[in-house]
Amino acid sequence: MHSDNHGGALDGIRVLDLTRILAGPLCAMTLGDMGADVIKVEPPGSGDDTRNWGPPFAGGESAYYLGVNRNKRSITLNMAAKPGQDILAGLIKKCDVLIENFKAGTLEKWGFGNDWLQAHAPRAVRCSITGYGLSGPKSSLPGYDFILQAESGLMSICGEADGSPMKYGVAIVDICTGMLASNAILAALNARHRTGRGQHVEVSLFDSSLAMLANVAANHLISGKEARRFGNGHPNIVPYTAYAVSDGMIAVAVGNDAQFAKFAAVLGKPEWAGDPRYAKNPERIANREALDAMIIRVLHDNDAQTWIDKLTAGGIPCGRINSVAQALAAPHTAAREMVRTVRHPTAGDVKMLGIPFRLHGTPATIRRPPPTLGQHTEQVLRDELGLSDARIAELRAAKVV
Repeated sequence: MHSDNHGGALDGIRVLDLTRILAGPLCAMTLGDMGADVIKVEPPGSGDDTRNWGPPFAGGESAYYLGVNRNKRSITLNMAAKPGQDILAGLIKKCDVLIENFKAGTLEKWGFGNDWLQAHAPRAVRCSITGYGLSGPKSSLPGYDFILQAESGLMSICGEADGSPMKYGVAIVDICTGMLASNAILAALNARHRTGRGQHVEVSLFDSSLAMLANVAANHLISGKEARRFGNGHPNIVPYTAYAVSDGMIAVAVGNDAQFAKFAAVLGKPEWAGDPRYAKNPERIANREALDAMIIRVLHDNDAQTWIDKLTAGGIPCGRINSVAQALAAPHTAAREMVRTVRHPTAGDVKMLGIPFRLHGTPATIRRPPPTLGQHTEQVLRDELGLSDARIAELRAAKVV
């Protein structure tokens, strides 16, 4: 953790994070990394569901929760109770951004719909993160990453060609939705310079999951052909897959015909580049299985490091297929500060992922460890809303905070 003299890019922006689980907390944490003051609002007693999603735990907090909640202050608040709603109203009026991932209509039920926001907090940007969006036949359903990976077609293109559809190893739809939400919020904050007003921003797991199909969706929409699984292969480029070597596996990404000629030469098979079955990418796609079989026979004669050295020297993109432990312990990971250590009030020194973007003029920083439940309740109620210690004690006794 370090501070800087410039301030972050979002210095002076206040974010009210009413979200839980992954997409919303990741979005709010990203804004916090950029310098925003993020106030995380959690139910008294239980807090964000993911606080208990372990093992592993550190100092009573789950690793899952610790991973997406740094650079925030935590307050507890019963938003369903009238006194809690009065506090929520005060906080919204002081915030630039409100992020929520409630079931559609929940904020409206509490009296904080878009009409209220326009009247009482016209500069606030409200971001709604939902499962299926605020319109359409499924809009009332909750969204779950795994279900959206299934419904979107993402699972149908993951896994071995003759195997079962397979989900991704992390909640990738939640993660991409959180990233898109922070993107959209930044756009709305920028538009506010021109319009003077906030706006309602909406992202959904459903829309994100379809957007993630990217070139695979484009292939289908243009050709009409059903997308299929290629294991580690690529639908549009060959050879572009994972290959077994004598001591593990490597990934090889040959992007064009000139690279293929270099690749063939490194493998000691320069004649492949002159063979009409393999010289051009469309032919390599048509003869994918035969070419891959020949490549496998050659690569199996040597170990990963030998091939990586040879291929890299020959200008061929390649890499070892690392375990997560190997990736996080890699020298380049350390050089990029992508594993950081922060001091947590109950867990002591905690390792966590670093910040995946660089703003050289207004650096992103880790200024606060993930907060314990309600750690900043008194501070926020006193400093931001001017409540007295006696009033805060009453609210605590009534289980409003």
